[in-house]
Amino acid sequence: MSFLSQRSRSASDEIRPVFEFFAGYRADVPDENVRADLTFGNPHEMPLPGLVACLKDRAEPHSVDWFAYKTSEEEPRTAVADTLRAELGLPFTPEDIAMTAGAFGAIAAAFSMLLDPGDECITPLPGWFCYSTMLAARGARTVPVPLSEGTFELDVAAIEAAITARTRIVVVNTPHNPTGVIYSRERLSELADMLTAKSEEIGHPIFVLSDEPYRRIRFDGHSFTSPAAIYARTLIDYSYGKILLAPGLRIGYLAISPLMPEDERTALQSIMTTTQVSEGWAFPDAPLQYAIGDLEKLSIDIGALEARRDRMHGALTQWGYDLTKPAGTFYLWGRAPGGDSAAFAEALARDGVFIMPGTLFDRPSDFRICLTATSEMIEASLPAFKAAAGI
Repeated sequence: MSFLSQRSRSASDEIRPVFEFFAGYRADVPDENVRADLTFGNPHEMPLPGLVACLKDRAEPHSVDWFAYKTSEEEPRTAVADTLRAELGLPFTPEDIAMTAGAFGAIAAAFSMLLDPGDECITPLPGWFCYSTMLAARGARTVPVPLSEGTFELDVAAIEAAITARTRIVVVNTPHNPTGVIYSRERLSELADMLTAKSEEIGHPIFVLSDEPYRRIRFDGHSFTSPAAIYARTLIDYSYGKILLAPGLRIGYLAISPLMPEDERTALQSIMTTTQVSEGWAFPDAPLQYAIGDLEKLSIDIGALEARRDRMHGALTQWGYDLTKPAGTFYLWGRAPGGDSAAFAEALARDGVFIMPGTLFDRPSDFRICLTATSEMIEASLPAFKAAAGI
């Protein structure tokens, strides 16, 4: 339809494969034949009891203005800044924080604040499939840069080669969806040195958007370094939907690194609220903001998640699957038998097991398993994986 904006049509084109997959991947399988849905990061058990109690309390009004208009409220911003100071060892202040509707809202705010039509944003390949649609909606260009083959580490040389005079943002997703790789301080330092030099060369700052919604979901005692501690021109996006396994509760934040040059930091602080207003009053609902102090204390069972990772990884590697053992997130990434993830996903679906084919990540040879399934679902899926491996 010619009356639709070009940006909306471009954004729709970018996300269409994901929507088509979501609408159809279980269409031909009766619910009673489903063994395990290992596609999206949705819960398959009842929510954390503490989460429910917290929300019930915050839904009860404590004052006449409890449900009045809210922007980023002072109390949750202070709570987030306090937590970030303790967790990342950086001197965040409440002014550095924007409360957002999940990481989606934080990423949207960062893109809107930093990008003009025609500007470029470097994203990882494979990587989250919503960056490109959000960039297209702003008239910006997605520049996907492959991660290092086999290890899925940041390829700093490849990122450098992709930088042009229109580059404004480099997205760093750590722990990385879909592979689960956590980037080392040394590799982030290499990236920081390169971006500092390239910013000077092209005459304007290149920012890092550190996409960290899985920051607290780590296995085997792995440590975590945020790019915000290494590269001053960094913004962090975060979502509580992962650590709480409640993605339908849209609460997160965008945080400005306190190491950022003061003039740039102040400029970003001054424009965060108006940017969110211009995007349709894009602030989290009042009860969710009131709840932040308690939500910070809650977590899904990381040990149970790690046990499911170990069970699935151990079984599949025993049957010859080539997998990346994740250091974080709740995903398992691997190579499809025969190198055709679409055919592999279809074969599993006939056995009532659903995975996400790598076609949605522009990696048609690979596949992703989501470990938010129950342990019973994991066990029920294993015969299908064994059969698909020809065992």
